[in-house]
Amino acid sequence: MKHQLLEVEKERFYLNDPCKYVIRGVIPEKYTIEAYLDGTPAGVSVEKQIARSAMERFKDGEMLGGQRVEAVISLPEKLADYEKLEVFAVFEADRQPWFKIKVSELLFKRGRPQFYIEEEKVDRAAGMCSIRGWAAAPGHVSIKLFDEEKKPIPCRVQRMSRVDVLDMFKECPVEEECGFAVELQDFHGRFLHVVMRTQDGRKSVYKMGLSAGEILKGKVRKYRKKGMNYLRANGAKALFVKSVRKLSEAANRPVEYSKWIEQHLPGPSELEKQRKTKFACEPKISLVVPLYKTRPEYLEQLIDSVKAQTYANWELCLSDGSGADSPIKELLEKYAEQDGRIKVVYHEEPLRIAENTNAAIDIATGDFIAFGDHDDVLTANAFFECVKAVNEKPETEVLYSDEDKMSIHGNKFFLPHFKPDFNLDLLCTVNYICHLFVAKRELLDKVGTLRPEFDGAQDYDFIFRCVEATEHIYHIPKILYHWRSHEDSTAENPESKLYAFEAGKRAVQAHFDRIHVPAEVYQGEYLGLYRTRYLWKEKPLVSILIPNKDHIEDLERCIKSIEEKSSYRNFEYIIIENNSTEEATFAYYKELEARNPKVRVVYWDGVFNYSEINNFGASFANGEYLLLLNNDTEVINDDWLEEMLGYCMRPDVGIVGARLYYEDDTIQHAGVVLGFGGIAGHCFVQQPRGNTGYCHRIICAQNYSAVTAACMMVRKKVFDEVGGLSADLAVAFNDIDFCLKVRDKGYLVVYNPYAELYHYESKSRGLEDTPEKKARFAKEIATLESHWPKIFEKPDPYYNVNLTLKSQDFSLKRL
Repeated sequence: MKHQLLEVEKERFYLNDPCKYVIRGVIPEKYTIEAYLDGTPAGVSVEKQIARSAMERFKDGEMLGGQRVEAVISLPEKLADYEKLEVFAVFEADRQPWFKIKVSELLFKRGRPQFYIEEEKVDRAAGMCSIRGWAAAPGHVSIKLFDEEKKPIPCRVQRMSRVDVLDMFKECPVEEECGFAVELQDFHGRFLHVVMRTQDGRKSVYKMGLSAGEILKGKVRKYRKKGMNYLRANGAKALFVKSVRKLSEAANRPVEYSKWIEQHLPGPSELEKQRKTKFACEPKISLVVPLYKTRPEYLEQLIDSVKAQTYANWELCLSDGSGADSPIKELLEKYAEQDGRIKVVYHEEPLRIAENTNAAIDIATGDFIAFGDHDDVLTANAFFECVKAVNEKPETEVLYSDEDKMSIHGNKFFLPHFKPDFNLDLLCTVNYICHLFVAKRELLDKVGTLRPEFDGAQDYDFIFRCVEATEHIYHIPKILYHWRSHEDSTAENPESKLYAFEAGKRAVQAHFDRIHVPAEVYQGEYLGLYRTRYLWKEKPLVSILIPNKDHIEDLERCIKSIEEKSSYRNFEYIIIENNSTEEATFAYYKELEARNPKVRVVYWDGVFNYSEINNFGASFANGEYLLLLNNDTEVINDDWLEEMLGYCMRPDVGIVGARLYYEDDTIQHAGVVLGFGGIAGHCFVQQPRGNTGYCHRIICAQNYSAVTAACMMVRKKVFDEVGGLSADLAVAFNDIDFCLKVRDKGYLVVYNPYAELYHYESKSRGLEDTPEKKARFAKEIATLESHWPKIFEKPDPYYNVNLTLKSQDFSLKRL
């Protein structure tokens, strides 16, 4: 048992201190760490760590008896005087080996840049290889490639921002663009060396195999080294346990997008079938693209992707804003001569992006206008899927699709963005629509073209104006657009166009100004994210409804946190007493009402029914807004009520939910998706606080199908309009049903991550582990489905059909 709870996961030197060695891993509960150099004690500081993911926490049932720790070992400067470092997990008289390493290995690591190779690929048939990873040191780390004769290999190293790596090295600042990726074509030899060198000449070298033999040898070396290190540190029994676990994890490993996309893009037979398809309505699609000294190879890939479209009624409208000395004019003239559907307009003076795009729009004659960037690529079925959608829903005026990133050479696809159907509040947080975006020409004539004052976010501003003018918005849940990722592209390097994010903030602000909603927009936690604070003059009364049965410690903590932390003060409490049995509870109610004039206790004397209890409490409320709140919650941020009320006061919003954490700072609630767990479930459960989730969705204000009633604000008028919570759902799903009733009336449900509370609900609470509970649970599932049969027949509009319903982390659906 103890061996199974002993595992070293990571070990490294401090970047800024060669005498500090960090070991992170698992040891049994109550144990601590001791370290010895040839039997001489070394100083150790130990800090308990919070597991980073649900998988990490529960990957082995027996590990639940263990603890994750980080041990920092103090080493002498004259380390060469010793032979080996041994580290033990110790409790009373028990002493278990945890880690062991030769001093010669430590000396080799010491002072060198630290790195990790995340991916290496070799495709000899295509003559292409690639490598991706990160390298970190206190200063800049250069990345260069050398062949097996140690001659430099000319190549382009793409640098990337890696926030996750920065978080790893908390002891000193690390270069933000510590990530790197390299692609080589026409390579030769058996292997190459990746040399990572600091400014003062210290280096680390990674050998990458290119031939089949070297690749195999590399894998053998890697796994043999890992296995031997683990065997030395943990013993044979622990190695066996870990091997079994690794095999199990491999079966449940997340789907690799590179394999997924190969199976989901249409094959030759499907493409040929599309080419032969005749639609009742066959509108012309004009793809407008602004060009500016575009690299010829990128331009050719773009044009070839348009010419490969299976739907033929299109035109490609190109505006060359390079100026009189355009380096691509000859190439453009060749393409225009070859295909009459390719139209080009030239300009004597260089143009900025909005006016350049508008010039392309001016020569467009299509019924729909599609927008593209000059270095990106469409999938062959892009226009076909758009026209198919228009035929299915002829009223459609706006279409958008899912997208992914594409490597520099266009031969690798990664970071897919699987989007929800139209999500207004997510759009106000981030331009999630982006590519591929298509608008009906009549709509464009109504709202106008792109505005130069929003250059850098001109598309974001245009999208807002389009969605303000129409409700007929269609999302195609398919990858139809590949966004090229290179160092000058905001796809990979957001800071390459900082002005674009300032323009994006102004685009969101302009949206609120046009619809006359008082709000102020701020830059969000990451570039490209925005946060909205509402500036309503009114300060309405909020009635906080808290059902309670005994557990006065929970209730006192909840109320105390509201009283001490809430900056918004116009509220009242309705404590709904239901079936308490302890005399101390009723004495506490009297004392609470006596010392706090905002508190009123009302008494429900029926059987437990969460819906009826809250409906009963709401009948006593004086507020314009109701806040349904569990008694086992605790407020974190002082502006939580302003945050919830700000959204709830919008006339189009009916319900607002909050971000809730378990006691150990992992996510308990960040929105609800229909279909999770077979019926409905919370998003990103047990993700650590600080994680932002898929496409930053944890920290984005957005619309969801539902939010939990553990902390839910609703306008009293809306609550009454839908008849409150449904009494036939006494325990489970009443909040889901309530949200669906509110949505059915045309109101939005908003998840606001900036209202944060702890919810001390047990992680095991809610297990239906008795026949009676199972029967009740099954009955309530059937009741919920009977209320909304059409909704549960379809995918959740705020999720995506390409993502799995078997976990709440928004990972890819299995093939």
